[in-house]
Amino acid sequence: MKFIHYLEKITGVSIYPLISFTIFGLFFLVMLIWVIKTDKNRIHEISRIPLD
Repeated sequence: MKFIHYLEKITGVSIYPLISFTIFGLFFLVMLIWVIKTDKNRIHEISRIPLD
């Protein structure tokens, strides 16, 4: 029996992809806003961490 058949038997299973997509979208949006608002010197300082 294929995995998809198990998922079809669960009631309300269609909400899980929507929730995970929403969490991913919110995380991506927050990180994008952080990158835009962060001072460029701070980003340069963070980028130098692996080399120091």
